[in-house]
Amino acid sequence: MAWEGAAIGLLDLDAFFASVEQLDHPDWRGRPVIVGGSPQRRGVVSTASYEARRYGVHSAMPSWQARRLCPDAMWTTGHFERYRELSRRVMAIVGDETPRVEQVSIDEAFFDVTPGRYSREDPVAICRRIQRRVLDLGISCSIGLGVNKTVAKIASERDKPRGLCVVRNAQTQAFLAPLPVEALSGVSALRRPTVRATALTSSSIP
Repeated sequence: MAWEGAAIGLLDLDAFFASVEQLDHPDWRGRPVIVGGSPQRRGVVSTASYEARRYGVHSAMPSWQARRLCPDAMWTTGHFERYRELSRRVMAIVGDETPRVEQVSIDEAFFDVTPGRYSREDPVAICRRIQRRVLDLGISCSIGLGVNKTVAKIASERDKPRGLCVVRNAQTQAFLAPLPVEALSGVSALRRPTVRATALTSSSIP
């Protein structure tokens, strides 16, 4: 199926800090890993591996609570220069595909792969190639692909880890219609149940 309209992707590295620690510590692979804070002192979780998330551990959780939920987790305060190094390599991979890249954090970036702007290749094929190249680094990413940033952001969270959620132009309304307004980034404070995501994104631009 030929792609119609803009094609905006959002790359999100899966449990990035914890994944890098598992990459650098082979004996931690497959085990719960918590980055940030300390099980002995006050602090908060920065990132939890998916193995730790199965116990209910998540980012911003107090360390004491994470320790109680997952007492056998491996803890580290983090190695941020290493994270920055791998982040730069990932962003270079995305930059190989399109010059229009907007990095929004150390582990997230929007990118424009609209056919005809910089390449005539299918945007889905480009996203799959990005995922393969990131996997070659020893970490993984999830990508949401849609007609604008709003759709791409929501889609990127759908099938983690290693997910690729594609929302074509004709599917956008059906994709957004069931979602509450809280699904939209930055508007979680709105609590009116009658408001739906489609009402706030009809005029969104890439």
